[in-house]
Amino acid sequence: MGDERTRRAVAAATAAARDLDLTVTDPVVLHDLFSVVVHLAPAPVVARVPTVVPEPLRADTAAQATRMLDELDVVAWLAGRGFPVVAPSPLVPAEPVERDGFAMTFWEHLDVVPGAHPDHLRETAALPGLHAELAGYPRELPLLTSLDDTIPACLTQLRDHPELIHPDELDRARREWDLLAPVVTTRAGLRKEFPGIRLQPIHGDSPVYNVIATTSGNVYADFEMTCLGPVEWDLALSGEEAVDAYDTAAAVLGRPPVDRRLLTVMEAGRMLQVVACLALVPRLPQLADGLAGVLDQWRDSPIAGGLTDEHAEAPEPETEPAKAGTREPFA
Repeated sequence: MGDERTRRAVAAATAAARDLDLTVTDPVVLHDLFSVVVHLAPAPVVARVPTVVPEPLRADTAAQATRMLDELDVVAWLAGRGFPVVAPSPLVPAEPVERDGFAMTFWEHLDVVPGAHPDHLRETAALPGLHAELAGYPRELPLLTSLDDTIPACLTQLRDHPELIHPDELDRARREWDLLAPVVTTRAGLRKEFPGIRLQPIHGDSPVYNVIATTSGNVYADFEMTCLGPVEWDLALSGEEAVDAYDTAAAVLGRPPVDRRLLTVMEAGRMLQVVACLALVPRLPQLADGLAGVLDQWRDSPIAGGLTDEHAEAPEPETEPAKAGTREPFA
């Protein structure tokens, strides 16, 4: 199944690239997990084609397009300011393309240092610089896109898969979402629970694990989940030593230290996101081994980072500000 999925994604990316007047004769798959990432050689362009996504997002092409547009816009803005990122390819329009049932984006191809493994502690110490830069991003972003209705939808799917998660554990996960959702899914909920919380544009998906070592230096990649949120979300599950390194570097830049209680709640959200990812295992069996360590950590952690029913009272309704401008879903 995986081989066929990969073949179809590569074929779609190749056809889409040729439609954009790129010369593609020898496509090379660089990465294949949730997305197929393919160098469209000899063109200096890389296509990223999401192939395994939660069901609600897979069925909502407009939502997929909006997320891709957000990523392209944020990264293009960072690149324009000279920040080290994998930038959208300048050879094609910076917009998502749909082809043969796949949505995809196109990125510049960089020379990667073979076998390089970035130092995650050092990269965490560099992360305040990324957050300081992102704080100036001028457009509106959605709140914590990883903590949305895909989580309860995936938990519902898991009712039919007791071989993936014990029913008692699934009950815990559902109770945990009931506690977390009123706090983490709205700005009002976050501000009620964490008065004075600072929300800003963030990477959204473990940025220190999305650093690529190139011959020109390290660059940040994969802003697929870029969103509005606390910086603590980007630090979830990084470990106490890394958080201390972040605080030391943040102080130099005049930025506030990590809120440890908020970090604990963000880590609860991150672990619950991993639990929900079990719903993708039937489509991506190799994912099971990769999730095992975090699942063990989740089992030993306090439910919802210590939130209780008292904290889960629904906040006042709020209206999310509209995004600036109007966007077409796909090119």
